[in-house]
Amino acid sequence: MAFSDLLELVGSTGRFQIIHVTLLSLPILMMASHNLLQNFVASVPPHRCRAPKNFSAPHLDPGQAVGLFVPLEADGQLSKCHRYATPQWHLQASNATSRATADTLSKELQGCEDGWEYDTSEMSSTIITEWDLVCDLRSYKQMGQSVYMGGVLVGAVVFGGLADRFGRRMLLLLSHLLMAVSGTCAAFAPSFSLFCLFRFLCGMALSGMVLNSFSLILEWIPTKVRTVVGTATGYCYTMGQMILAGLAYFIRDWRWLTLAVSIPFYISFLYSWWLQESARWLVLRRKPEQAVKNLRFVAQINGREAEGRRINAEMLQESMMKEMSCSQGTHSAMDLFRTSVIRVITICLSAVWFSTSFAYYGLSMDLQKFGVDIYLIQVIFGAVDIPAKVVAVVCMSKIGRRPSQCAALILAGVTILANLAVPYEMQILRTSLAVLGKGCLAASFNCCYLYSGELYPTVIRQNGMGWVSMMARVGAMVAPLVLLLGETVAWLPGLIYGGAPIIAGIFAIFLPETLAVPLPDTIQDMEERTYRNQPFESSFKEHEVTLKNFASSVQKEVM
Repeated sequence: MAFSDLLELVGSTGRFQIIHVTLLSLPILMMASHNLLQNFVASVPPHRCRAPKNFSAPHLDPGQAVGLFVPLEADGQLSKCHRYATPQWHLQASNATSRATADTLSKELQGCEDGWEYDTSEMSSTIITEWDLVCDLRSYKQMGQSVYMGGVLVGAVVFGGLADRFGRRMLLLLSHLLMAVSGTCAAFAPSFSLFCLFRFLCGMALSGMVLNSFSLILEWIPTKVRTVVGTATGYCYTMGQMILAGLAYFIRDWRWLTLAVSIPFYISFLYSWWLQESARWLVLRRKPEQAVKNLRFVAQINGREAEGRRINAEMLQESMMKEMSCSQGTHSAMDLFRTSVIRVITICLSAVWFSTSFAYYGLSMDLQKFGVDIYLIQVIFGAVDIPAKVVAVVCMSKIGRRPSQCAALILAGVTILANLAVPYEMQILRTSLAVLGKGCLAASFNCCYLYSGELYPTVIRQNGMGWVSMMARVGAMVAPLVLLLGETVAWLPGLIYGGAPIIAGIFAIFLPETLAVPLPDTIQDMEERTYRNQPFESSFKEHEVTLKNFASSVQKEVM
């Protein structure tokens, strides 16, 4: 009797699974709030320098006083980062054109020595206004998001390894508590450095929740409903993006908004004590008695107590014999590069995951650049994931995984590059192209998860998924930093964000098709399947050489 048969015996799709999946999915609604929180808490409001503290002119209204100290830029807008050292009384009666000319000739400009004045009509408070992260400190905004994504990367490494040793449930509990406490501390952080520290911990906690939530979901449900359940939990994240827009619309202070998206994790921490540890993991860790106890609990919830009493430790160990023998193997991450077939798969998937995450967060983390209401565009960016994932699933089922993956990446890159040619004034067209690009990247993510799991053989599947997931975290961490290049060349970030998916789409061409092909169990199975059943990959070693030459030429062009 296989473990799947034991799960059917106690009820594989009963009341327990419904409650279990629901409770694990609820926190996913708030994960997007932390991932994209910086769109709102780090919103940059219009600002200008304050007048000197010792300046007093009761006969002037505030607007006239501003005109004495704040120069105009070439576009006629008030300068954001400079002011005059002394009041320029001769400019008081000047029109905008003559004043702008006089401003360019002035030699008395200085920085905002007395701080800045901010327009708080949109957001009453942000981390930008709290710690004056503008002008010379404007790069700190992007650094804050990169620090958070760095925490996500570290959390994937730390919590992934610990979960295999101490269990999914315990690490999930710890992750919920860490997210709640770190988020609360970030909301009351007295300095930007402490804010970044607590956001780093939030990133670590998010990785712990993602890894262990999905493991607990998949390991307590049968294979036949995994696709449906996986898609449903993915849509929880999509809905979370729209929930964030609603919360940010009604809570305009960054501290209260950060607190609002963190408090729900205290609740999830409390009810997660009810969740049951994976019986599969317990058997692999030589704890069959506890696994039997958990299976009997599931049987009781599902109304199958009699069937549950029939299960014992010997029966459970026998059902997991194959998995136990596989867990005793000596495979490591080095096997991802050991043979030519696996090496090319790993290199191509690394490019696909890195570029998908890189471009996805490059688009999603700078909503102000579109010049439209950031609350509306956040809702639109979240809603577009719904049809995008449906289209991705249909395409993968009808035309195959490889063409779907390639098309999603290349189309995303083309739409991002096309936006560079659209004038800034055509906001509707710019926003439409960005939404289309973001939808393609959401579809690419959907392809990534399924395609990667089907490409790697069973013996190194966890190592492979861990590696490509790490590449995605690196892409998310680098994405905010690329925006800093826009300070020097305005179109350069868009070129990089658009070029990366196109290059990754070309890399994906070298991957084998997996539609309607059984999952490989060993590396040898993967190689035999590639050479025997996949005509496109019959000369896989030649493709590897071509891939290396292509990567070398790209590197030379970049350098």
